[in-house]
Amino acid sequence: MLVKWLRENTIAAGLLTVIRLYLGYSWLTAGFHKLTGGFDASGYLANAVANPVKGPDGGLVYGWYVSFLKGFALPNVDIFNTIVPLGEFLVGLGLILGCLTTAAMFFGLVMNFSFFLAGTVSHIPTDLFLGAIILFAGFNAGQFGLDRWVIPYIRKTVFKNIKAVENNA
Repeated sequence: MLVKWLRENTIAAGLLTVIRLYLGYSWLTAGFHKLTGGFDASGYLANAVANPVKGPDGGLVYGWYVSFLKGFALPNVDIFNTIVPLGEFLVGLGLILGCLTTAAMFFGLVMNFSFFLAGTVSHIPTDLFLGAIILFAGFNAGQFGLDRWVIPYIRKTVFKNIKAVENNA
């Protein structure tokens, strides 16, 4: 019942817009500051490897993630120095404009989980909770935004072409 309300109700769309704008501003400003002020993830990644999340028994909780950071992220830190600030900025822009809202929120949640797995807590649990609400709401979260026009256009053009290809196959 709650999911139906989130996905279809106009009042819910208004509340979702407020949440979307709040999260969007947070993502946009974080990305903007990294893009304009210089950003180097190597210290953050090295610290996440050196001080991994540990359980009450002292064992690694996310050993697989530490292995990913050590084996892939640190050796390719230049890639992360580009995609993190750009990704944060684009997630924020998508949420503020209400354009491809569900996709923007999905990638925002992926980044939030990545930061969380690396041991950063800060405001991330709140962002994960609010982001999940936006994601569950789907199209209605961008109803008072560009999604009102963008999503129907995509459905009409892209999916029409896919159906035409399937019918000809």
